[in-house]
Amino acid sequence: MPTLTHSVDTDRFARCIEASKRVRWDIDKDVIRGRSLDFTKKFLPDGLSLVNDLDFLTAGERRYLGQIQGRTYANIFGLVERFINAKVLELSHDHWFGDQVALESLVRFSEEEIKHQELFRRVEALAAAEMPAGYACVVDPNDVAHVVLDKSTWAVLALTYHIELFTQLHYKQSIDPDPELSELFKDVFLFHWKEESQHAIMDRLEWGRIDSTLTREERDAAVTDLIHLVAAVDGILEVQSAADAEYFATTCGRSLAESEQAGVKALVLKAYRWQYIVSGIQGRFHDELMAMVDDRQAQRIGEAMGPLLVQAG
Repeated sequence: MPTLTHSVDTDRFARCIEASKRVRWDIDKDVIRGRSLDFTKKFLPDGLSLVNDLDFLTAGERRYLGQIQGRTYANIFGLVERFINAKVLELSHDHWFGDQVALESLVRFSEEEIKHQELFRRVEALAAAEMPAGYACVVDPNDVAHVVLDKSTWAVLALTYHIELFTQLHYKQSIDPDPELSELFKDVFLFHWKEESQHAIMDRLEWGRIDSTLTREERDAAVTDLIHLVAAVDGILEVQSAADAEYFATTCGRSLAESEQAGVKALVLKAYRWQYIVSGIQGRFHDELMAMVDDRQAQRIGEAMGPLLVQAG
């Protein structure tokens, strides 16, 4: 049976439990409340969708393209929470016969991630009921989870922490301040953010705990895993952005010129790279990651991320 061999910050886990109890919400009673998505309004802020960069589209077409991106935004969160939940359950084993406060925190984390997956399935159903046929989320969540969970725990936690941080960043800096968004879509990410704030803290605590167990050689291998995971995320974004651009082209109500189709495809990929990779690897995450690795490992990470920063810039 697993045993805990490294120190745990019980007080911080306890504060996560307190916050979890305080912000706890129900999908139907608190979030959806019998509402539908408002397709007269945007789903994502312009700073995330980047649709205003396409001056050959009308205002209505830009709004529609942003709604397609918003649909994918919700679906990708549901996708990543599949592997996040599996990893959280795995980590909880380390605390079975150790710190019971940490164990309760991670069990709550898992329960909330399962609820979030259901929430995003509900958002997809609401979008599918109103949008034209032909949309597809082109990667299977279970397939992605198997690929991710094959990597080291350190790398998976790094990726997870990165996701939890940009979730908060997007909501606080872009989604919350925008008065032009669908009220229901905005509320989905308000309530999601309320619980993800605690998840980020627990991710960081567990990432630090795992990091403290690694030799330099093990951390070097974990850095390689992280680089591969980011490349895998980028691969998902490439295929999903191409599918979303094609869906837009076939359902936007007019025939797009080849140059316009190419412009939409390039824009959606750029937006997705910004949303899911670049916006999260700067600032706090970057600083904490760099504090864990040596100069050579930092150089390797920089060389791997550099092209993505350019492509999404």
